[in-house]
Amino acid sequence: MKKFKKRFASGVVALTIVGALAACSSDESVDEDAVEPDTDAGGEETDDDVEGDTSTATEGGDLRLAMMSDAVDLDPHGSNDTSSSHVRTNIYERLVNHDENMELIPELAESFEQTDELTWEFVLREDVTFTDGEPFNGEAVKRTLERVIDPDVASPKAFMYEMIENIEVIDDYTVEITTEYPFAPLAANLAHDGGGMISPKAIEEEENGERNLDLEPVGTGPFQLENWNQGTEILLTRNEDYWGDLPAIDTASYLVVPEQLTRIGQLDTGEVHVAENIEPVNMSQIENMEGADVLSVESLRLDYIGFNNESEPFDDVNVRVAVAKAIDKSSIVEAIYEGYGSEAIGPLNPLVFGYSDGLEPLEYNPEEAQELLDEAGHEDGFDVSVMVREENELSVQLAEIIQDQLSEFNINVTIDQREWSSLLDASANGEHDMVILGWTTVTGDADYGMYSLYHTEEHGASGNRTFYSNSEVDELLEAARSEVDEDARVELYAEAQQIIINEAPKIFTVHDDFRIGIADNVEGFLQLSTGVFDISGVTITEEEAGY
Repeated sequence: MKKFKKRFASGVVALTIVGALAACSSDESVDEDAVEPDTDAGGEETDDDVEGDTSTATEGGDLRLAMMSDAVDLDPHGSNDTSSSHVRTNIYERLVNHDENMELIPELAESFEQTDELTWEFVLREDVTFTDGEPFNGEAVKRTLERVIDPDVASPKAFMYEMIENIEVIDDYTVEITTEYPFAPLAANLAHDGGGMISPKAIEEEENGERNLDLEPVGTGPFQLENWNQGTEILLTRNEDYWGDLPAIDTASYLVVPEQLTRIGQLDTGEVHVAENIEPVNMSQIENMEGADVLSVESLRLDYIGFNNESEPFDDVNVRVAVAKAIDKSSIVEAIYEGYGSEAIGPLNPLVFGYSDGLEPLEYNPEEAQELLDEAGHEDGFDVSVMVREENELSVQLAEIIQDQLSEFNINVTIDQREWSSLLDASANGEHDMVILGWTTVTGDADYGMYSLYHTEEHGASGNRTFYSNSEVDELLEAARSEVDEDARVELYAEAQQIIINEAPKIFTVHDDFRIGIADNVEGFLQLSTGVFDISGVTITEEEAGY
């Protein structure tokens, strides 16, 4: 039996699967425990030694990944979803990034510092070019950041940078950013996918109608787009002029394979190297494969059932609280996640700065739920629908369970399965009664996990798809944004979290792990706790014959 690898409380895991134990009599003699993470990249050691390793890392090759959904777009200022970020993170780079411990480190910046409460200085690398041949410099930083906050662009990520008041190019490779008010998470936000640097020439071409950055990205990263057959495959090729270490692989193919069992089957036959989004119930299939293993990574994610707070019946806080109390989350975590996730009680993942462990959750209490429904005039129940991503079998199972549990209260739930981009559009436009979604606080800071999801100004695509509005919460989140004292920020977020829990704009269900299946001959693959894949260090090994 294989042992799946799980990473705890870390920003990144590198899975380095080393080669086979060879024997002269058989080519099936694989050491099933020969999985050794790359400790330099934040992996964890195993107790199993590898003997007789006959694999060799080879240059070149095509990394093939079976993905649940296609990207929505490839513009870093576009859709804020993981399927798109998987691809964009390997095309675009940011001024700063997170290391394996979620600590900020320079990326396109050589160094950065906060010089006073309002001012940040970034010294840039001088050896970087975009894939269209344009130099990366201070003007590129200025044009990129001006674009993301431009109201005409209407980026759903603008909220992360809207406090930027001025971007001054001191010289070609020095930039000074001034904010309207003290904003502690600025550097963390610049490490977000939305901080990806775009060629100024490409921006100008888009403004002139000569380029569509949704489909024609131009970044500085280790890979560039070769072809996008929408709904089928995205093909990336190595950026031969990359300023850093060149990737070993030639290409990466992101194959759209919505059905989970098909993804698993393709991994088993060797058709793909990586299969994403594996349910706990199916992990054993991969653990028992001769040529693959499971990687499970503790995440910064929160899954939830969101109510539309602007439409009946969920515009009534008592109805929302009643439904929250009517759903037995612990049984859901046990039934669906089989212990691999942890029950959520509030708006933030415990690994995120600003999380409070002193919160009082809304406990499962069917008697109180019925009393609240009676008081709200819904003693006979009501009819609602729940939108769910059709490709996500865990979400569909969750919808079926809440459908069953709420039927005990004469609440009739219709399950509305949607393709991913359709669900995002519909929920951003408030077309749902309930919706099952998740949010990964990829910056590691509560501002990203709360301002975008609960502030009144962020209704819709920016993140507040419940259309929740509370002026007191707005004030607390605004105050926390501009507070420089960390302890004071934590207190402000704790107060906001408790109000949100009490008003139940959504049901906080689970903090789920990220689970993927990966072939034994893939080394250097990084599954980030933010949910995305870094493939820049991947090599694909081949077994030597004759043993």
